Amino acid sequence: MDRRVRRSRRAILSAFEELLAEKRYEQITVADIVERADVGRSTFYAHFETKDDLLRTTCNELFHHVFEDHPVAEESHDFSEATATLPGMLTHILYHLRDDRERYTRIFSCASAELFWTSFKEHLAKLVAGRGLPKAMLEEGVPEDFFLNWYCSSFVETVRWWFRTDLGSTPEELEDFFEKVTKASI
Repeated sequence: MDRRVRRSRRAILSAFEELLAEKRYEQITVADIVERADVGRSTFYAHFETKDDLLRTTCNELFHHVFEDHPVAEESHDFSEATATLPGMLTHILYHLRDDRERYTRIFSCASAELFWTSFKEHLAKLVAGRGLPKAMLEEGVPEDFFLNWYCSSFVETVRWWFRTDLGSTPEELEDFFEKVTKASI
């Protein structure tokens, strides 16, 4: 992708995130976005078909690295081996959220935050579903979609609590709290 094209795309995505911090998604227009990004309307439509397409892209870009299937060692953490387990995977996700806490705090607390929490839950459900239903759930006859909804909703609420408490626990502590409560519930 050409440097100017990348720069325009990044400007549109950044402008959209800034606008989300100021007003609800429904109140944002394509005109608002192109004005803030300082690009033409045709440039916007060269990158995104609709405002909804921009929202989907924003969510996917926000969570792509967080939910990456094959993590590598990073500056603040190395979960390249530990994500084989569900607790390791969840802790890895928490590290990503903590490491980019300013951006996620802004997104998760904006007027349209529910859109992002829903996207976070959907990304998490795909990842958890790929790991298969726990044996105990299978034995009890719990439908997979019920378990995924319960488990992912619980984790999302855990992360919401963590952000409300200014990330006062380490990723390992928070994941441990979640596992203890989950095991006590199962």
